[in-house]
Amino acid sequence: MYARRRHIYFAMMGTCLTLFVLAWGVVRIWSVPVAVGMCLVAMVIPPLAAMVANRRGPEDRWWDDPSGDPKSDEWWDELDGKKRPRSQ
Repeated sequence: MYARRRHIYFAMMGTCLTLFVLAWGVVRIWSVPVAVGMCLVAMVIPPLAAMVANRRGPEDRWWDDPSGDPKSDEWWDELDGKKRPRSQ
């Protein structure tokens, strides 16, 4: 899943750079307002790309990572229903 998010991120950032370079290298010769519009679209892409790249999917189990404290991990596992409660 991480590789897919990374590929989408690089595709979005490549699109951003392409829009920016084409806007001021080619399109501005014919229409400055269109070039400015392309730059405005390119300006919105990086924050969206960062959100896509840092998004967590349902299969990303970051909250299940053990903390390193066995007693705390056992307590959280019991609360999450992963293990049966200890018999006293």
